[in-house]
Amino acid sequence: MFHIIFLIVLAVIWIIFAVIQDLKTKEIANWLSFSLIVFALIFRFFYGLFFDINFGFFYQGLIGFAIFFILGNLFYYSHIFAGGDAKLMIALGAILPFSKSFLINVKIFTLFFILFLISGMIYGLIFSFVLMFKSWKSFKKEFFVQFKKLKRWIFIVLFIGLIFMILGFFENLMFFLGFFVFILPYVFIFAKSIDETCMVKKIKTKFLREGDWLYKEVSIGNKIIKARWDGLSKEDIKLLQKKKQVIIRQGLAFAPVFLISFIFLVILFYFGVLDFLDLLFLF
Repeated sequence: MFHIIFLIVLAVIWIIFAVIQDLKTKEIANWLSFSLIVFALIFRFFYGLFFDINFGFFYQGLIGFAIFFILGNLFYYSHIFAGGDAKLMIALGAILPFSKSFLINVKIFTLFFILFLISGMIYGLIFSFVLMFKSWKSFKKEFFVQFKKLKRWIFIVLFIGLIFMILGFFENLMFFLGFFVFILPYVFIFAKSIDETCMVKKIKTKFLREGDWLYKEVSIGNKIIKARWDGLSKEDIKLLQKKKQVIIRQGLAFAPVFLISFIFLVILFYFGVLDFLDLLFLF
C-alpha cells in the first residue's frame, strides 16, 4: 500500500505547485509536468525491481501514461485545454494506475474523468459568475450585442427546443432534451460575453510571456502576427515589442480542478466507490 500512498503524496505536492503557479501567472511550467512523469515512472520501475517480479505496477504506469498522452493531446488540439493543462493531464496518467489490473485502472480513469467534468463545470460556473458581477456593465452590454448578432439562430434553436418540450407530454425524456436545447443559446451567449469582456486585457508589450494569447491578429509593418491557440513565440514577442501595448486573451486557471478532482478520487478510491461503477453499467 505504501507505493500507492507515495504516488498520491507525490501528485498532490506537484499539483499544489501547479495550482499556485497557474493562479499567479496563468500558466503551468513544463518542468512541473515533465518532472512528475519522470519521478512517477522511476519510482514504479524501482518498485518493480525490488517488490514486483512481473513489473506489473511499472507496466500499468506506462499504459496509463500512453492513454493520457493521447487524451491530453486530443483535448489540446480540440482547443479544450491549453498546453500546460494538457501536460498536467498527461503527467497524471503516470500516477493514476493504482492497481496491477488494467480493468481496475480503467475504472479509476473513468471515475477521475467523471469527477473532473463535474468539478470543472461547477468551478467554471462559479468563476464565470464572479467575473460577470465584477464587470456587470460591460458584460450586460456585450450580452445584448451577442444576442442581437445571433438573434435569428437563437429563435430557430428556441423553436426546436419548444417542440421537444411539447413532445415531453408524451415522453419525459423529450422534455428534458427540449429544456437543454432551449437554454443552450443563453448558455452560449453567456460564455461568449464572459470571454469577450472579462477574459481580455490590455498589457504593455514588455510584460508579454511566451505562450500568451493575442486577442486578435496584429500587423507590424508588412508582417501579421496571428492569434493562435498555441500562443506567442519568442520571435512574435520581439516583433510586438515595437508597439507599446497589445490586447491579450486570458485563460481560466484550470489547475485547481485537477487538485479537487484528484483529492475526491483518492477519497472515493479509499472508500471503495469503484465497485459502484459496475452498478452504473459502466463495466
